[in-house]
Amino acid sequence: MMREKKIKGIKRHFLVDAMGLLLFIVVHTANIQERAGARRVLQKASNRGMPRLEKILADDGYSGKPMADEVREKYGWEFESVKRTELHKFAVMPQRWKVERSIAWANNFRGLSKHYDTDSATGEAKILLTSIHYLSKQLTHCEKAKWEIDQALDEKLRRLTKTNIAQTAEKVA
Repeated sequence: MMREKKIKGIKRHFLVDAMGLLLFIVVHTANIQERAGARRVLQKASNRGMPRLEKILADDGYSGKPMADEVREKYGWEFESVKRTELHKFAVMPQRWKVERSIAWANNFRGLSKHYDTDSATGEAKILLTSIHYLSKQLTHCEKAKWEIDQALDEKLRRLTKTNIAQTAEKVA
């Protein structure tokens, strides 16, 4: 889970799975604290029933023992905040890059790079649409690769079959 506040006036809270695919999103005004936004995302996740969810890795903004205790008591999930090593130095943080990538995917769309919406539900819907777009793009790319592999295997099988038929014909003659 991670907040994003690069756009003036709003904050976005993403909850993604281990592959970086979006599970839940909450968009709200910037005057609400990060922990309150995190509570909204976690409430959404618990309302939908996430039986396999065990551990949540979060950004520094959500850190604090009270938050971790609340998540453990209320939802039964382990809550861990991933801290940056040094300020102003780039370093790939464990598991954090998956959320960063999801945010980057969303910000590739012009409608999400600026805050044009007056309603937060519209912003959430737009992010869900971009997530669906990227997921379908990945699925069709996988299908294309699978089709190419199948074509190559079919070609090899045809060649083997032709050579086997030719060898069998020579043995019979």
